[in-house]
Amino acid sequence: MMEKPYDILIKTRLGFEKIVANRVREIDGEAIVIPSPKGFKGLVLVKAGSMDPYDLVRRILDEVVEADKVIPIDSVVEARLDAMAEEVARLARERIGSNESFAVRTTRRGRHSFTSIDVNVVVGDAVRKATGASVNLRYPDKIVLVEIIADKALLSIQPGSIEWHKMSPEKKDLRRLFSRITVVQMPYLGPRESIIAMGKRIGREVQNFEVRELVIAPIGLVDAVQLKLFIDSVLEGIESRYEVQKKSYPHKPHKVPVYVMDLHQFVRERGDEVLIVFEPEGRYIGELVDELYDKVLKTRKRVNLLFGSREGIPLGVYRYADLVVDIAPGITLSTDYAAAAGLIALATVLYNRL
Repeated sequence: MMEKPYDILIKTRLGFEKIVANRVREIDGEAIVIPSPKGFKGLVLVKAGSMDPYDLVRRILDEVVEADKVIPIDSVVEARLDAMAEEVARLARERIGSNESFAVRTTRRGRHSFTSIDVNVVVGDAVRKATGASVNLRYPDKIVLVEIIADKALLSIQPGSIEWHKMSPEKKDLRRLFSRITVVQMPYLGPRESIIAMGKRIGREVQNFEVRELVIAPIGLVDAVQLKLFIDSVLEGIESRYEVQKKSYPHKPHKVPVYVMDLHQFVRERGDEVLIVFEPEGRYIGELVDELYDKVLKTRKRVNLLFGSREGIPLGVYRYADLVVDIAPGITLSTDYAAAAGLIALATVLYNRL
């Protein structure tokens, strides 16, 4: 182990390095602060001056909003696998209990003869042998951070709680709810540019939630050219969002199928299923939690949510609906956001009962 040249590593957005550095100097005027060390953007290294390093960490967390991550540095060694493994094992004996779990997170900057995965494997094995602790890559009790900057490795052992998770154990996966829901959308017909914009947005939104299916439901005689344009735009919106999901999701996304059926015939065909109309004439959704729980969560039937367009759902359909729901009393939602708003509102009021 070499003498620790730095006490803190700060990670920030690209272009904010000097701003963060100046803010740190305002807190500790005697600190040595290096923005973009060795030319690596998004980093700021700090050697505390007159302040205790851990006090400085707390002040940065409290006062420097541009600092995305503030990492206290426990040790600095040469960026070699043997040196990193040896030093982390020493730190781990003091910081990680045999009944705890851990994970190694390595970020490597510069050229090396090893990969970040190599570091994770070698360092992780050293921690396991030194402590007897188990590995938990998703929700560890402790995190071993290995921040490599060119020829130096900055080491830190932190509580697992420092990590923000998109999907932590206490969160409930809403895909189970949305996968049972059919969105029934009256088509938006009108000026060409408006049809295209509305159709694409609606397509992206239903794909965003990965609902079971989308049924485009016109009423009676409609203009074929306008309806085709709307359908094509919806399909384009679904496809564009689906391509993004395929690249970014850890699971294979469900591509929403699209069907077309006259609204009145749809209501007749699915009269024995759950039909919920979203219109301003309905009761406020916050007053319908018990009814929605019974109709949406307790049933084995398919759940159909009906959304209007410029005209709204015909009043005659209300008689066949299990519920007529208003999600924003006093506010008229635009056609392109109505389904998304309805799905979010439904998930919000039912979340604690999932």
